[in-house]
Amino acid sequence: MTTQDEPVLDLAHLGHLELLTPKPDESLRFFVDVLGMTESGRQGDSVYLRGWDDYERHSLKLTASKKPGMGHMAFRARSQPALERRVAALKGSGYDIGWTDGDLGHGPAFLCRDPDGHQIELYYETEWYVAPPELKPALKNQAQRFPARGVNVRRLDHLNCLASDIRANRIFYEDYLGCRLTEQIIQNDGNEAGMWMTLTNKSYDFAFTRDHTGAKGRFHHLTYALDSREDVLRAADIFLEAGVPIESGPHKHAVQQTFFLYVYEPGGNRVEVCNAGARLILAPDWKPIVWTEEERKKGQAWGMKTVESFHTYGTPPVEDVD
Repeated sequence: MTTQDEPVLDLAHLGHLELLTPKPDESLRFFVDVLGMTESGRQGDSVYLRGWDDYERHSLKLTASKKPGMGHMAFRARSQPALERRVAALKGSGYDIGWTDGDLGHGPAFLCRDPDGHQIELYYETEWYVAPPELKPALKNQAQRFPARGVNVRRLDHLNCLASDIRANRIFYEDYLGCRLTEQIIQNDGNEAGMWMTLTNKSYDFAFTRDHTGAKGRFHHLTYALDSREDVLRAADIFLEAGVPIESGPHKHAVQQTFFLYVYEPGGNRVEVCNAGARLILAPDWKPIVWTEEERKKGQAWGMKTVESFHTYGTPPVEDVD
């Protein structure tokens, strides 16, 4: 299969992800009390959570597990026929897994795996969140009342996975899912070391960076959006007071210019809160920005060197990868 000249616009956006944690109670308290998310359901070993302006019932499925990491990422299709077109493209590709009955909050879903083994869920039917009376907002174009609790994350913004072969994954997401590449890192030897891809007018819905350990299928971080840079600075104080380990930031990335702050939740997964700023990809003929090895060695936008753990730490730990 080759990349198509006409963009494939069958998928609408990143809908949710499943995060695995060996400390479910502590992780839940982190997401509810510190990040300010709202619980919207429970089923089995999972708790479903949402940011205050996520339109769907949930954007995070938090599942108890022996080791941390990502269970799956999920993309919502633009329509039922659009979903069926992606399924038809995937069937027989070697990446397809098959249909499921769905999950709490959404209808039937088709499962597949990317070349590195990350599990992906594609769905269309979904449950729009209806706030109970105590969480009903004053403005009808807002999903839920502002929680005024902790960091007060607004919505799911993006996720980042680690991969052993960035090029193979980029081609998969372009050809089979119709994602657009907006920025990438290419090393001096020609190898691709990072990719940022979008399904929307946002500059990216997800990113992949090369796993320096050579392991496959690991997770780097999930990101929730805040309204402003000042909110990210305030989040740093909130994390400090709550005893949450801060890894890096607040600072500004060179790639995508995201204003960022990275921490670790109790289960061991990396979590980012960000303000992506005003960058949107409006050009239908956008040409991907290519960063060189020398440019990336300069560090982040204002000169801060990338901390070593950002390149080496992922979940599950390498020794726990199957």
